[in-house]
Amino acid sequence: MSFILAHFSDVHLGPVKLADVFSEFSAKRLLGGISWLNRRGHHLPHIANALRDDLHHFTPDHIAFTGDLVNLASTGEMQRGLEWLKSVEDSSALTFVPGNHDDYVARDFSSGLATLVDYQTLPPPAPTSHQTYRDAFPFVRLKRNVAVIGVNSSLPQGLTSAAGAIGSKQMALIADRLQDLGRRGFYRAVMIHHPPLPNLTKPRKALIDAAELRDVFKKHGVELVLHGHNHADMVNRLETSSGIAKIIGVPSASMAMGKHYPPAQWNRYFISRGKGQWQTRLARRVWNGEGFDDGEGGAEGVEL
Repeated sequence: MSFILAHFSDVHLGPVKLADVFSEFSAKRLLGGISWLNRRGHHLPHIANALRDDLHHFTPDHIAFTGDLVNLASTGEMQRGLEWLKSVEDSSALTFVPGNHDDYVARDFSSGLATLVDYQTLPPPAPTSHQTYRDAFPFVRLKRNVAVIGVNSSLPQGLTSAAGAIGSKQMALIADRLQDLGRRGFYRAVMIHHPPLPNLTKPRKALIDAAELRDVFKKHGVELVLHGHNHADMVNRLETSSGIAKIIGVPSASMAMGKHYPPAQWNRYFISRGKGQWQTRLARRVWNGEGFDDGEGGAEGVEL
């Protein structure tokens, strides 16, 4: 039987309130608030809620959420985001990794990223600061014969940067985890917010050490890598020591139709094993203005 893994990203849960900008003021939050005013017709809460309801209808075995739950990472936003996340699924059935908007500015950890740690499986001791939080990645969740590997590419940046980074310590641990899980026969599904290969986005938005991560994938193998950040339906492939890895990005989970980006979408991955090989099929669910329909490939999806 197939293991069904769902994937969505970039909820950008709105609306942004004045208190989100000014109660914990920073210049970057002010610029972000102005940006939200220009984009408030793009990311619509009712679309995010419709996506949540569509997920409930299909009951996947597990859900991967690759970040950007919020916009400015204010305390109020993080609390509202947590309540929305709870309405999607409990923490045993949904895994979250942070995006750049969830780690928007340097801030108190306890009312920021700590709000969402139940949706991650972080090794002890429990993180108490931004640094110890980053040190807890990557984490691994084992779901039957699928290993969900959470990678943290978020890092507070300057006023106009949305770049990410993994760092040498996390990079070495990713290599170790991939090697070990591959040797043990698990299907390895990596979650990361930023596109994990070079030249997939503008430099100011890119993963700084994407080339190093690509080389880790090539050397140690990986079956599936899920990301967001670009608000686009992206399918890339990478030849690795274990075969062809599928690198998949998904549009924003709340994007309205008729904008610069494609409308909201979430993906289902049907993961199975036959004749000694892992097989992955991709089925898309796409916003049509009133609800979600099957995208390219239909309900059965396409072989990757």
